[in-house]
Amino acid sequence: MRIIVVGAGEVGTYIADRLSRQEHDIALIELDPERFREIDAELDVLVINGSGTDSAALEKAGIAETDLLVAATNKDEINLFSALLARQAGVGKTIVRVESRKLRSKEVTALFEKFDDHLVIDPDQEVANSVLRLMEYPGAMDLARMANEEVVIIGARLPAHAPLVGVSLHALGRELDPDWDFIVGAITRRSESDDSEEVTIVPRQDEILREGDLLRVVCKSRALHDVTSRLGIARDVPRRALLLGGGRTAEMIADSLLYRGVDVAIIEKRHERALELSENLARALIYEGDVTDVEMLEEADVARQDLVIALTGEDDANVLACLYAKSVSAQSKKTNGNDEDSIETIAVVHRLKLLDLLETNQVDTALSPRTATANSVLRFVRGDVGSVAAVETFLHGDVEILEFAVSDASPCVGRAIEDMELTKGALVGAIVRDGKAQIARGHSTFRANDHVIAIAKPESVEKLTALFV
Repeated sequence: MRIIVVGAGEVGTYIADRLSRQEHDIALIELDPERFREIDAELDVLVINGSGTDSAALEKAGIAETDLLVAATNKDEINLFSALLARQAGVGKTIVRVESRKLRSKEVTALFEKFDDHLVIDPDQEVANSVLRLMEYPGAMDLARMANEEVVIIGARLPAHAPLVGVSLHALGRELDPDWDFIVGAITRRSESDDSEEVTIVPRQDEILREGDLLRVVCKSRALHDVTSRLGIARDVPRRALLLGGGRTAEMIADSLLYRGVDVAIIEKRHERALELSENLARALIYEGDVTDVEMLEEADVARQDLVIALTGEDDANVLACLYAKSVSAQSKKTNGNDEDSIETIAVVHRLKLLDLLETNQVDTALSPRTATANSVLRFVRGDVGSVAAVETFLHGDVEILEFAVSDASPCVGRAIEDMELTKGALVGAIVRDGKAQIARGHSTFRANDHVIAIAKPESVEKLTALFV
């Protein structure tokens, strides 16, 4: 597929890099000359210095032969105009990143009504969905549900006390026989040659799990409690939550938390917005103030919260507020002799380079709206293949999860996994048949109407897909 990505920011670069590694023909358009030079030296794609609203730049990028245009700049108007120009040039598929509520209006949406295969990405909603999924299982770094929620993929780093630390996958398999409830699909750990970098592997049976490993576990929904216990992250769902920043994302999250019976408080700096939140969220406590103001945080009783979510547009403020919440919660626990779990913190950050740093410190989970946006794009592209029912990608760890709907014509029908030539970078994790999930084994065979959950490194996706399409 030939794809043009407009905007070489964090999200555009991430998209271009992931797709280029799967043999898609990528052109990346960037207006800023300095950023253009950086990306041109960094990525193995065609990089063009220009604007997505400039016909000359689009022509240079090969617009006439393009299958998909992704408009991913931080300017909504540029994204919309670029997509319209692409459609006029005959591009069959477009994706537009739009953050402004005004530009998500019916009038703007109507511009693309006549076009098929058009996706508008809402970063606020993507982040809200990610937060709500993680809130159910504090300690998890990511969580995805597939095959009508019969299968769950959960990602978490192994703490020292986790029961899985020091266990070989071979020994784990013997314990789980004959009816496995889960399987370790991928491991991300520090590189032996360079401790500053991480590598992701699709493991084999001789692998021994280590403290600090980031595992992606494919499991039956019914087994999720057992899996989280083995991962050392099982905790109660929060009863009290403090949201730092009262933007649209915070309002979405708060509304859902209140519906679930969670006590919610929000700190919002802007007076008018604080009043608006008071009207829209009658059961929430709304504080008007700065999230980095210690007195304000104390007034909101930050030390007694179960969950703190930092959602302002300022990375530094989000990080500092989460670190302070951790500090005062730990001090309160020590003073009062409280043995309950410490506060859980989630920070939204926009600079992706901060994410790995945060993970090594006291912020439990870091999310990026830019990466959430990028994942929507990747799901759209992967889902273009007819048998691909769903796709999940992750911020940490270089793997993708794919759900295949097996048809009568699929090459896998009637074959066992052990008889198929699976690439080393891929693993079949689960098969859902007649609404019931089973963890895949070597002898497992495929039937028409099965849904197959597989995990793969990006460079192995195409070969894996060919087995099921």
